Amino acid sequence: MLKSPRVVRAVLGALSVLVLSACGEPTGTSCPPDSTLTAANFGTDFMTRYCNRCHAASLSGSARQGAPAGVNFDTLDAVRRQTEDIDRWSGAGPNGENTQMPPSGPLPTSEERRQLSEWLACGAP
Repeated sequence: MLKSPRVVRAVLGALSVLVLSACGEPTGTSCPPDSTLTAANFGTDFMTRYCNRCHAASLSGSARQGAPAGVNFDTLDAVRRQTEDIDRWSGAGPNGENTQMPPSGPLPTSEERRQLSEWLACGAP
């Protein structure tokens, strides 16, 4: 029997990630040859406004608002390693719009989600 509140929270958090990971679908976005989206003109601002308030390495405990430890988007390399998961949780494309993240406002617009998927599909340049 799990008695420690810390262990219970960890188990519930892990179960939540497993359950929710089945919710999002790949958006089906491919990188258009004329894409102009870069980290400098789109990605860094998007990640700062909508993702890093929970997914930052500098945050711990309740400040992460349920974001799993180690799932951080502080650097462009970290984002590039997790493009499929970011798209699955937050992107929009021909296969649909994923709105699981962020869990609370402010929320990205549908157009921002579409741009996120495009930027990620292009390798997050």
